[in-house]
Amino acid sequence: MGGKKKRITSKIDELPEDIRIKVDFLLADTKNSYEDISQFLKEQGYMVSKSSVGRYALRSNTALQRLMEAQVQTNKLVEAIREKPDADYTEAAIMLTMNGLVNRMATAEEEFDSMPLDKAGRLIASLSRTKVYKDRVRQEMRKKADIAFGEMEAEMMKVIKEDPESVAHLKTILQKAKERMMQDD
Repeated sequence: MGGKKKRITSKIDELPEDIRIKVDFLLADTKNSYEDISQFLKEQGYMVSKSSVGRYALRSNTALQRLMEAQVQTNKLVEAIREKPDADYTEAAIMLTMNGLVNRMATAEEEFDSMPLDKAGRLIASLSRTKVYKDRVRQEMRKKADIAFGEMEAEMMKVIKEDPESVAHLKTILQKAKERMMQDD
């Protein structure tokens, strides 16, 4: 079937069903190490390394983990949007995408031959450029805010120059507004 990916199978996938179910049961108990499970399989007459057990565990748990992680991340993002609807969520989107890429690369040991690493590299570079651009824009916004607040303060000072108490009070108000505007969300 041209164009379709070949399903990954391992030695554990080829075990008799009752042994494979036992392996799944052993993996579910976090007290068992991959070495323990490999030793169990050797005792049953199957030579399976702890690395193979680890790769099988990653593959068998990947779909469920991705679903659960996506649900948790989505819930957190929705909650954050409710709390601060005007905030910039670019950073969160970048982190979610980067997390997905890193997970893809970490679990793709057997797919590296067919996986287009140059494409993954270009995507990582693109995300890095996006972060640099975002940081540059934020820095430019801070400079513009400093200039705007300085000019605003000068203009207001001209108006209230006669009242020193008002001048001090206005400076305090402007400083608080400036600090609030410059806070990272």
